[in-house]
Amino acid sequence: MHEKCQKYKYMNSYSPYKGKSGLKRILNATGYSISGFKAAYKNEAAFRQIVLINIILIPVSFFLDVSRSEHVLLIIVCLFAMIVELFNSAIEAVVDRVSLEKHQLSKNAKDMGSAAQFVALSIIAITWLIILLG
Repeated sequence: MHEKCQKYKYMNSYSPYKGKSGLKRILNATGYSISGFKAAYKNEAAFRQIVLINIILIPVSFFLDVSRSEHVLLIIVCLFAMIVELFNSAIEAVVDRVSLEKHQLSKNAKDMGSAAQFVALSIIAITWLIILLG
């Protein structure tokens, strides 16, 4: 077995892109993350809307008379919606990359990503309402 393949013997397949480690890997990963944020912001209106929601709600949370743990929770649920939208956008991009042809599985994948984002936004609304009205 090839030396590199031996390293990945417990994985399904060998990837030549997985050779970096240490600081170089962290720097590369940071660059990929920044590229992902830029691509999402440039190409996805829904992501820009989530960014706007976060730009409004996170600073507002600092002016609320809530406990420290409630404050953290208000911020976490906002950032969670951003994470879900990044996954949703990634799913949509992969589905479109595979084929622009209409197919039920493609529709299902996109609809499920949308449903996940709906749940994330519902979590924001419910959490903020419970904390503010509690």
